[in-house]
Amino acid sequence: MTIEIPLLVLLVVTAGGAILVKDLISAVFILGSYSFVLALVWALLGAVDVAFVEAVVGAGLATVFFLLTLFRTTAKARIIRRPPAPWAAIVGLPLLGLLLLYGAGDLPEFGDPTAPANTHISPVYLENSVADTRTPNAVTSVLMDYRSFDTFIETMVIFSAGISCVLIMRNNSK
Repeated sequence: MTIEIPLLVLLVVTAGGAILVKDLISAVFILGSYSFVLALVWALLGAVDVAFVEAVVGAGLATVFFLLTLFRTTAKARIIRRPPAPWAAIVGLPLLGLLLLYGAGDLPEFGDPTAPANTHISPVYLENSVADTRTPNAVTSVLMDYRSFDTFIETMVIFSAGISCVLIMRNNSK
């Protein structure tokens, strides 16, 4: 519990900093640090695969692609000019945050062995993965058989993002 609160505060501060800065390059670097801290949070929660993807894609590739795109713009275009925030957002977003915090009180404790995810679906996956999928690795059977459409769509999103980056970054001069 000692590291979670500072990481949460750091996430909020970096998110707010990315919103408040006036320069796009500064915003990119702050968002890169946000992604790195988020990767630490995912690793702390035990989702090492998600932490790895966040570190590589969020903190690494996204930062590099954003910077490469910004370096192709003029200095004047890198200044953020934004209108004042609407009052509905100023009032509504903190209320939404409080509502989400209130709802989080009904969630099971982290690591609770009696949580629904641990008592209903996980045992089915672990007990039946070899018989259903003929795969001795339970993680592989979950990702590639039980949740194959989810994994396929995630792969398509990453592929589409990569193609979009290539199209944005290509040199059109002849």
